[in-house]
Amino acid sequence: MGVTQTLLTGLGLLLAHGVEVALILGVLFSRGRNPQSSIAWMLTIVFVPYLGAILFLLFGVNRVQRRRDERTTALGAVADDDRRLSPEQIAETSTWTERGRRAAAAIETLCRTRPTGRNRVEILHNTHRTLGLIEQAIGQARHHIHVEYYIWEADETGRRVRDLLIERARSGVQVRFLYDSIGSLSLKSKFLRPMWEAGIEVRTFLPGQTFRERWSLNNRTHRKIVVVDGTVGFTGGMNIGDEYLGLIKKIGRWRDTHLRLEGPVVLQLQQVFREDWYFATGSDLTQAAYFPTPPTFAAEAAAVPEEVTRPRTGEALCDSEHRGVAAQIVAGGPNMDPSPFHQVFFSAINEAERCVYLTTGYFIPTDSLAMALAAAAIRGVRVHLLVPGRTPHLLKSTIWAGRSYYDKLLAAGCEIAEYEAGTMHAKTLMVDDLWSLVGSANFDARSALLNFEVGCVLYGTGPAANLRRQFELDLRGASPVTQTEREHLRPRHRIAENFSRLFAPIL
Repeated sequence: MGVTQTLLTGLGLLLAHGVEVALILGVLFSRGRNPQSSIAWMLTIVFVPYLGAILFLLFGVNRVQRRRDERTTALGAVADDDRRLSPEQIAETSTWTERGRRAAAAIETLCRTRPTGRNRVEILHNTHRTLGLIEQAIGQARHHIHVEYYIWEADETGRRVRDLLIERARSGVQVRFLYDSIGSLSLKSKFLRPMWEAGIEVRTFLPGQTFRERWSLNNRTHRKIVVVDGTVGFTGGMNIGDEYLGLIKKIGRWRDTHLRLEGPVVLQLQQVFREDWYFATGSDLTQAAYFPTPPTFAAEAAAVPEEVTRPRTGEALCDSEHRGVAAQIVAGGPNMDPSPFHQVFFSAINEAERCVYLTTGYFIPTDSLAMALAAAAIRGVRVHLLVPGRTPHLLKSTIWAGRSYYDKLLAAGCEIAEYEAGTMHAKTLMVDDLWSLVGSANFDARSALLNFEVGCVLYGTGPAANLRRQFELDLRGASPVTQTEREHLRPRHRIAENFSRLFAPIL
């Protein structure tokens, strides 16, 4: 018996090591994986036996491949829908700076969207107002409502918006509801059944239709999209749930930024939903009713006061409306190479001449993005970063990993502040008071390379000035990070930072 047990134990160890070797070879042969990510996964596989292998199989393998048939050529070309726009609905870029034209051309190459003109854009920093406007748009829907979210909670807020969707569906409006099966784990049959019974088409983004897609937990749709009648759109950082309204005491105040859009740019947002719906269902939304001729808006003074509400902290929020805005949708995911968001972040920072203002809910940059920030500061650009000082989640390593980049960034001249007045979840980037990005993508490797994300680039001084004012207001609830503070960092904190940094590409 002893010999047999020893033999079985030896075979088990041999098999375990064989699996480790196979997985490490899988890491090395992964196409397009950056070296830092490869090292992080190999360390996880070797030093966290068994669990590391499981984590790699669940989170480390990109199994997401768009289904391809004769229709996918049209599905992949957002520009096909741009052709429906009249010349005045495409932004006139001849008067733009050379840098502005280069930025728009780069996004067109990466995402196949052109800058649209004469849009109406509301920049929303107050989550209560954001939800109120979303509910208002849903309540006014006449033909269709398209909804896609990473997190939709089955709480009071989630049920209220769900019931509004049900009411519109019963009134004859087409409602399609797409959610991420991992981000929205709380959505069970009890929550969804009333939607099914009302005729709402409900689908999960992943798991998909194939076994390989069902096995993947890594590549999520982190997008937040609402499109009503093809004429009104919403996107940004805010999910649906009580916590995003600051209603959960242990989480506290929630700071987020969202957009309400009208005009030609909504068709591009609709196209992103169309592609995701096709991926999840195989059904292609080609009817012209989903892509109506959009209205256009001439530039005029803002109709919404800049400061519309004062949250409990006493800070003003700069919600504002801008008309006649040039805007362009950016959509990216692990099925696209190169990654649009990584490229847009990198090129925008490299093009900066005066200032970069970045707000993010998670700060774990790739090495190339960290280098771009440092290089901009070294050449005299004011680089100001507003990052979370706390997280509502148990995984504190996301904060520690981000802090491991501070020393080099501060030495280069970057300014860093950690938000402590609540949970910072906004994702905004403003460059040179002319170019702005608001969306779902954080400044981390997961958003830049692994998740399906969406955002909207806004060209012009009006939106940029609004984001800068809001940034300065948010600084009132933040603490600056200083080199002196970093020099006196406790050894255990530095160890935690450096250890977490090893896993930065996969956090």
